[in-house]
Amino acid sequence: MMKIQIINGPNLNLLGVREPGIYGNQGFDEYIKELRAMYSILEIDYFQSNVEGELINKLHEVGFTYDGIVINAGGYTHTSVAIADAIAAIKTPVIEVHISNIYAREEYRHVSLTGKNCKGVLTGFGMDGYRLAIESLLKQQV
Repeated sequence: MMKIQIINGPNLNLLGVREPGIYGNQGFDEYIKELRAMYSILEIDYFQSNVEGELINKLHEVGFTYDGIVINAGGYTHTSVAIADAIAAIKTPVIEVHISNIYAREEYRHVSLTGKNCKGVLTGFGMDGYRLAIESLLKQQV
């Protein structure tokens, strides 16, 4: 069974209540159930942390044994050389996801330090970006 790890960074534990005009009204706990039902042939694990080092530890933990990683590093996308280095150091392909279109937001969000080390970046598709990332990882396995 193909194993996918979804990693969400800071403040994404507040999805559904945080700035619904930008991030929508659905919480991730509800959405992950939909993804798992949609992709019952996969093992989809979920991890969220507001702490940079915990995100790096999770990347190291799964980055050599899982078939794919979907990461939304939140604000760390634009600031964390350490997370970018962790992505570069692992073997598992990583797809970066952003719920909002980072290029339609504040200028500092236009730069992704982590994206250059990922197989691809999806931005602005709402929660559906996670599904699109999983689809991309499935196609890479064929």
